[in-house]
Amino acid sequence: MPLPTEKLQKVLARAGLGSRRQIEDWIREGRIQVNLQKAIIGDRVNSSDKIRVNGRQLRLSLLEIPPRQVLCYHKPVGEVCTRHDPEGRATIFEHLPHTKQGRWISVGRLDLNTAGILLLTTDGELAHRLMHPSYTIEREYAVRILGNVDQNMLKRLRAGVMLEDGKAHFQKITDAGGSGANHWYHVMLSEGRKHEVKRLWESQGVTVSRLIRIRFGPILLPSRLRAGHHMELESVLQKELLSSVDLKGTTSTVKKQRRRVPVY
Repeated sequence: MPLPTEKLQKVLARAGLGSRRQIEDWIREGRIQVNLQKAIIGDRVNSSDKIRVNGRQLRLSLLEIPPRQVLCYHKPVGEVCTRHDPEGRATIFEHLPHTKQGRWISVGRLDLNTAGILLLTTDGELAHRLMHPSYTIEREYAVRILGNVDQNMLKRLRAGVMLEDGKAHFQKITDAGGSGANHWYHVMLSEGRKHEVKRLWESQGVTVSRLIRIRFGPILLPSRLRAGHHMELESVLQKELLSSVDLKGTTSTVKKQRRRVPVY
């Protein structure tokens, strides 16, 4: 019986070499070979094929379907989400455990001054779907605002305001308490534009003095998870995450996380 095949770009994305789009670009540029032949878009491969990227043959283990790992990391302020920072700043990858196979892929990024939940996985396809705008994955943030906020401002932020890269809005805004320069709001949106939360508030003449992502899709930042620490998602939460982007391993009977207000 012949071995099952998969699209070349899917296999390489799953191995963590890049996104499907990046790998398709590499194929067009002639950087990938399959069995000593220049790869083309549409090629299908299995674990018996010899694949070279930039002249280097990939290990057979990279072509096999690895055990999926999903990590929840509580990113602190002051860390960046790149593997190597030219400015020498601390990176999130310095604190992560070794993977069983493959490498950690960050599901999106949080900027230097933003803290909170960051998901990482060894599954390139899962990471790709979680970041793709077509799945409209919800992100929820706790925001501390410096400045006066009135109902008209909140109404504008819900309806939509024009930013330099197009119109944007919060799907939901909830008053989370506090007073004066220490007033908190919880806001929700379903896209990942750069600095979008800060830019939306600043368009109204107020300042974001602290920003924490408290939820990504169905996964809440665990209240017991300290900044700079990580934990693997238990299987029931992995299934819910997979279900949110229509991947296998889904179930309709998963347990929900208990809602809680984070400690700021």
